[in-house]
Amino acid sequence: MTIRVLVADDHAAVRSGIVLILDGHDDIEVVGQAEDGERAVAMARDLRPDVVLMDIRMPRLDGISATRALSGITDVLILTTFDLDEYVFGALRAGAAGFLLKSTDADGLVEAVRVVARGDGLISPTVTRRLISAFRGALP
Repeated sequence: MTIRVLVADDHAAVRSGIVLILDGHDDIEVVGQAEDGERAVAMARDLRPDVVLMDIRMPRLDGISATRALSGITDVLILTTFDLDEYVFGALRAGAAGFLLKSTDADGLVEAVRVVARGDGLISPTVTRRLISAFRGALP
């Protein structure tokens, strides 16, 4: 089975690099690229990819709002430079299936796409401990 991916990032060079990494694998097909959240939502609704790789900070519609709009339509894997708690928690509350930092190497990115496409969730190890601590602090 081929995993159909939509890449949403406002930086053209970053998008091109991600596409180059993903297109090098026989089981992944990049079906579209979006330069902002609004375009990502429209393209995802039209193309129905298996996974949307979504940046957080984008013009017209941020990645968290775009993720919320795509909830129930497709799985979203957030891919961002920013590991701020507000972004991690906001993305997960919006329905993201995963949260990955752009510092992840190429193999890690490919594996994350595969994990999310299988229906599993994924959180970047560098933010997992903070997420566990926050969850533990929220328990009664």
